Amino acid sequence: MNQMDNLKQQRLNLVKQALNEDIGRGDLTSLACLEPNPVVGSVLAKSDGVLSGVVPALMAFKIVDSAIKIVSVKSDGEYFCKADTILEIDGFNQTILTAERTALNFMAHLSGIASLTNRYVKAVSHTDCRIIDTRKTTPGWRLLEKQAVVDGGGENHRMGLYDMILIKDNHIASAGSVRAAIITAREFLQSSDFRLQFDMTADEIIIEVEIVSADQLSEAIESGADRLLLDNRSNDELVKLVQLARRINPEIKLEASGNMTLDRVARVAETGVDFISVGALTHSAMASDFSLKVTSVDEA
Repeated sequence: MNQMDNLKQQRLNLVKQALNEDIGRGDLTSLACLEPNPVVGSVLAKSDGVLSGVVPALMAFKIVDSAIKIVSVKSDGEYFCKADTILEIDGFNQTILTAERTALNFMAHLSGIASLTNRYVKAVSHTDCRIIDTRKTTPGWRLLEKQAVVDGGGENHRMGLYDMILIKDNHIASAGSVRAAIITAREFLQSSDFRLQFDMTADEIIIEVEIVSADQLSEAIESGADRLLLDNRSNDELVKLVQLARRINPEIKLEASGNMTLDRVARVAETGVDFISVGALTHSAMASDFSLKVTSVDEA
């Protein structure tokens, strides 16, 4: 199953779980108060931002009632402003209201991630630096949250532990040195165990190494690392490490991370790093705000 198929399946699973969690034995209020009559409705934005989560929102409505008709006025990745119409809905009152909260929850959470990502992307747009995400995602939501980062103009780092080698401080301590960790990793990538378990070739795997000093930086580059992670370095430290890295190997890719706030990110990008990874994109984004407004339709 490829990444797109995985995303589709995760969306479907999450939407079904969310609906089951919310509905349980039934929407008691709608069943008790309403006769099933046709209505029209609109999902409206109550804040500004970048849209994400339309696909799972549509799934929620359609799973509850496949006869509901929905027009997407805006799509994932588009900007929206307060009072903009996002979706136009035509169906029965009971089923629309039953699906409402689940659909809006997906849009609110994922649009919040896309919107925050876009603010970071804009902050570094005067440089060649790219904003990337991390593995600091909500358990079970990773593919959706990482898609929201893309919708906001960012890029994905590794999707999980299985598609990239990232040698960090604990790996280095266990291996004995930066050089030993890289050599061992290269040897594993040439093994039959790697090919059988991961169904990939060595050329598809990036080896990134977290470094904390100039000596480690030199050792990592000389040992054949593809990318360096400069974690929790001050701006002055980043300038010196970037300059040293470029002198040794002008082609080496450099990633900065740690305490990457919106106030700081532009200055970090100006140090010359290629990537800035921001955990806050997925673990601290404030939800966007949407509401559903329903209007009754005369049966006459």
